Amino acid sequence: MVVRIRLARFGRRHAPFYNIVVTQARTARNSKPIEVLGTYDPIPKPPVDGEGRPWKDIKLDSTRAKYWLGVGAQPSDTAWRLLSMVHIPFYSKISASKNQRRNLISRNY
Repeated sequence: MVVRIRLARFGRRHAPFYNIVVTQARTARNSKPIEVLGTYDPIPKPPVDGEGRPWKDIKLDSTRAKYWLGVGAQPSDTAWRLLSMVHIPFYSKISASKNQRRNLISRNY
């Protein structure tokens, strides 16, 4: 049983909203997940004070994400990027392709 961390799409047309979920690799994208780790809203929000850059909302339960990574869940490429953006320590030191990540993970275990 391969467990993956990936995105499940919600929202409406031209206004996507994603749940960051833990699910089995062979299930459909929007099927019932094992666990919902957080949310990701890719539509940029305007800055609060009117100055600065727009921001994208990422909410993630980092302790549960670390747990699932620890038991062997494999993140998709997009989930990998989101985990590195919220500074999950295991992923902050890695910015590599899929094959390089596999080699690094296999060397650590």
